[in-house]
Amino acid sequence: MTIRTLVSAAVALSLLSAGSGAQTFPTNDPVLKKIWDIGMNQSKAQEMGQVMFDSIGPRLVGSPGIKSASDWVIKTYKSWGIDAKTEQYGTWRGWDRGYTHIDLVKPRVRTLEGLMTAWSPGTGGKDVVGDAILLPMVHDSTEFLKWLPNVKGKYVLMSAPRMSCRPNAEWEEFATPAEIARRDSINNAMTAAFNNRQNSSGLGGGRGRGANAGGPPPLTMNERLDRAGAAGLIAMGGGDAWGTYVVGAQARTTHAVMLTMSCEDYTLVYRLAEKNQGPVVRVNAESKALGMVPAFNTIATVKGGAKADEYVMFSAHFDSWDAGSGATDNGTGTLVMMEAMRILKLAYPNPNRTFIAGHWSGEEQGLNGSRAFTADHPEVLAKLQALFNQDNGTGRIQSTSGVGMINGAAHLQQWLAKLPRELQEQVRFSGIGGPATGGTDNASFDCYGTPAFGLSSISWDYNPYTHHTNRDTYDKVVWDQVKGNATIAAMLAYLASEDPSFITRERRNLNEPDPLAPVGGGRGGGGRGGRGGRGAANDDVAGKVTRSGDSVTVTFTFPVNASRGDSAGGGRGGRGAAGRGGGGGGGGADVDALGWAKTCNKGARTDGGH
Repeated sequence: MTIRTLVSAAVALSLLSAGSGAQTFPTNDPVLKKIWDIGMNQSKAQEMGQVMFDSIGPRLVGSPGIKSASDWVIKTYKSWGIDAKTEQYGTWRGWDRGYTHIDLVKPRVRTLEGLMTAWSPGTGGKDVVGDAILLPMVHDSTEFLKWLPNVKGKYVLMSAPRMSCRPNAEWEEFATPAEIARRDSINNAMTAAFNNRQNSSGLGGGRGRGANAGGPPPLTMNERLDRAGAAGLIAMGGGDAWGTYVVGAQARTTHAVMLTMSCEDYTLVYRLAEKNQGPVVRVNAESKALGMVPAFNTIATVKGGAKADEYVMFSAHFDSWDAGSGATDNGTGTLVMMEAMRILKLAYPNPNRTFIAGHWSGEEQGLNGSRAFTADHPEVLAKLQALFNQDNGTGRIQSTSGVGMINGAAHLQQWLAKLPRELQEQVRFSGIGGPATGGTDNASFDCYGTPAFGLSSISWDYNPYTHHTNRDTYDKVVWDQVKGNATIAAMLAYLASEDPSFITRERRNLNEPDPLAPVGGGRGGGGRGGRGGRGAANDDVAGKVTRSGDSVTVTFTFPVNASRGDSAGGGRGGRGAAGRGGGGGGGGADVDALGWAKTCNKGARTDGGH
C-alpha cells in the first residue's frame, strides 16, 4: 500500500465516520455548512433504505414491487413538503414473482441454488419432475427436428459449464501459471463442446438466421424447445464470485419455466447429465402474468425562484432486477437523490433554479425511462443547468468529468473548488471528458449535449458480487459512504442553482486530446460504464454469464468498477491514451465532425417481446 493510499484512506475515514468534526470550508457559505450538518449528522438514508430494501424489496419494471416502491417514494417526498408524482411513458409486461424451489432428486437428493428468470411462466404451484438433459450433437437441422420431441417434460441445460467455480482472484493468488493455463484450456474445450452441440442443429441460437424475406422471423432455440414441451430451460447465472447468481434477462417462453442457477449447482447437474448418470430435477415455481401495465418514472419537484424556468436535476434509476433487493443497483443511487432533496428542502428551501429528481424506470431494459423523459421534455433539456447521476453501487463518489461540455467542465471545477477540502480530496475532476453513451441514465441527457454529470464511485466489489445478483441486499450497503454521497450531491446542486451564469453548450472535439485530462488518461463520460455481456440476450438465455469485473483506475488510489458493454447504447469511453481522456464510447459510425452522436435513442415505450 502506498503512502498516498494511506493518506486518501485516512481522509475518507475522517470524513465519513466523524461527520460532527470541524470541516475545512474554503468559503464561509452558511448553506454549505448547513448541508454538511444535515447530511452527515442527521441523515435519513439508512432509515429509508431499510424500508425500501427489506420491506418493499426489488423493483422490476412491470411488477407490483415497483408500484409499491413508487407509492412509498411519493408519500415520503410529500411528508417533506415536496411535490412528487408518477409520469407514464409507456407500457410493459406485468409480472409478479412468487417462490422458486429447485431440487435434485436423482441420483441423490440436494436442494439447488437458483431462481426463475424474470417474466418466466411458473409451474402452476405444482411440483414438476423431469430429467435434466443436454442438447444433442446432430448432423443437421433435420436430425435435430427429429430429436426435438424428446424434450417433452424434461429440463434442458442451456449454458456451457466451467471446470471450477472458484473466483479468478483465488486462482491468481494460489494457483501456479501452469495450473491456470490448464484451467483455461479445459474451460475453452467445455465451451467449444457446448457450442458445437448448439450449432450442430443448424438452426442457430437466436433470431435472424434463416429468415425468409418479408416473412416472420425464425424461431429461437428457446421457442423451439418451449413449443416442443420442455418442462424448463436452465442457464448458469454464476458470476466470478462466491455464492452469487445473476438474474438479468427476460424470459420469452410460454410454458417452459426458465431458471438461472448458481455455478456450483449448475455444473453439478451438467456433469451428471454429461456422464449419463441420470439427473432428475424437481421444480415448483410460482409467478403471475399481469398483462400490459403502465411503465412510469417517479418525478419530484421543488419549484425555483428567480430562474424557475431553469433546472438542476438529480438522476438515478429506480428499477432493478429482482434476484436480490436491488440495494446497490440502484437503490443506493435512489436514496442519495432522495436524501439530497430532503437536505436541500431544509437547508435551501427557496432555490434559485427548479430542482427535479428523476427516478427512472426501465433502465435495465435500455435506459427507457430517462430516454422517454428527454424525448418528452425538450423544455427541460433546453434550460438544464446541471444534472447529477449516480448508479454504480454503494461506494463513495470518487470522480466526475465535464462529459464533453467545455463550459460545463469549467463550472463543475468551480463548484468542486467550493466543497470542503476533505471532499475536494475525495472527488477527482477527470477532465472535460466525453459524453456517456450507454450504461446509465446521464447518457440519455448527454446525447443531447446537456451538462449531465456522472458521479462515479469506488467499487466495493460491485462487480462481481452485487451487480444484478442474489447478493444485492441491504447488508451490502456502506451507509457512511451513502450519506456522504447525498451530501456531495446536495452541495453540487445548491452551487449549480446559485451559479449566476447558465452553462453554455460548446462541445469538446472528441477526436482530439482532452486538454484537462489528468496525466495518464482521463475517463470518458464520468458515469457508469456500459454493461458487459450477460451471456444471455433477451430472447435466449443460452450461454455462460460473463462479467468484466476488473477494476480500472489510473490516477486515483482506490479501484473503480470497469466499463461494461451495453446492448442499448455504445458504452462509455474507457481510458484514453495518456493525457487524452476517453472519447465517450464513440457512439458508432453515425457521429458528427466532433465525434458526437447525430441522433439520440428515444427508448422503448412498450415491451414487444410477447
